Amino acid sequence: MTNPTAARRRALWQLGFRPFFLAAGSFAALAMLAWTGMWLGEWPRPALPPVQWHAHEMIYGYAFAVVAGFLLTAVRNWTGIPTPDGLPLATLVASWLCARVLLLMGPDWLLAAAAFDLVFGAALLLAVARPVVRVRQWRQSGIMAKLLLLVLANALFYAGALGHAAEGMYYALYGGVFVLVALILTMAGRVMPGFIERGVRVPVSIHEPRWVSGATLLLFLGLFVAELFLHDRQAVAVCALGLAIVTAVRLRAWHTPGLWREPLLWGLFLALVAIEAGFVLYALAGWLPIPRTLALHAFAAGGIGLTTLAMMARVALGHTGRDIRQPPRSVGWALGLLLGSVVTRVGMPLLMPASYVVVIAVSQALWIAAFVVFVAAYAPILLAPRVDGTAG
Repeated sequence: MTNPTAARRRALWQLGFRPFFLAAGSFAALAMLAWTGMWLGEWPRPALPPVQWHAHEMIYGYAFAVVAGFLLTAVRNWTGIPTPDGLPLATLVASWLCARVLLLMGPDWLLAAAAFDLVFGAALLLAVARPVVRVRQWRQSGIMAKLLLLVLANALFYAGALGHAAEGMYYALYGGVFVLVALILTMAGRVMPGFIERGVRVPVSIHEPRWVSGATLLLFLGLFVAELFLHDRQAVAVCALGLAIVTAVRLRAWHTPGLWREPLLWGLFLALVAIEAGFVLYALAGWLPIPRTLALHAFAAGGIGLTTLAMMARVALGHTGRDIRQPPRSVGWALGLLLGSVVTRVGMPLLMPASYVVVIAVSQALWIAAFVVFVAAYAPILLAPRVDGTAG
């Protein structure tokens, strides 16, 4: 008779999405709880200044773990070549986890945290690049380049934190958000039309103008350079306005009423709406006294947060042999809570500036609740063998 505990243990380490999605969802809630404690002055000092710790851990802790789980799974599908499983996968997760723990233990542990984090990034890059290069699947070069940029940006962050690069932390944090948004826009252009066509329950054909992808790439590159290196508010505003127009065209082309009945579709669609809101806020900030941090949180909490949660929910179902059209009912609640967190964090400071502390606290609570609901629903799925009996 098969031991259920042993079966779950084997299942957890069969493919990268399982441990990394479970770790990412859990860490998203715990890290925000820690940030709430730091915000209220009730948490010991971490290895970094609290604001930098929060930003770094949301980008290179939470989001990077989701990227790792997604790419370790997707690259195996794309290339037909295995990516790490078993002990190598567990070692990769352990490196990520050690960095997260050490960064909470105070400044004396910063160098050790950096070592674990950079080893994790380099090992992940090698694990996903090797199969792509082996089968010469150069179509994935853009995605591999963005992964490389994340690894290098994280190294630059630690160089800055350790006093070796004056602006390293700034470039790494802003650059990390922009690279992740660029990765989302790239992947969305590839998969969203197909997701919508296969995901809604009525026949539909999704098409967008051919020029949209190229225009998005060029304008986003302009926004990236103008914001990070030129610090030119007017150039940022012009590029952001162009991106807002192009993204609106894309969203209109992708929209169909049927997607609002499918949480895994409307979650991804609203993530792109949040990115659109970020472009609009960046554009308005060029001429109006609007805090640019609101645009940044529209990208981070909205675009990255909603995308990663919806993608984890979808990938976990598909790769455990379940029907992606029948997610757990609580997925809609998790996405709704996260959407509430984003609207509160981005929109309410404009409407209730005098209640900023309360607004932030409510946004943090909604974020934590969203990921608690997700982990409660998906831990049994991620820990169990595939329902069809095959490996994965």
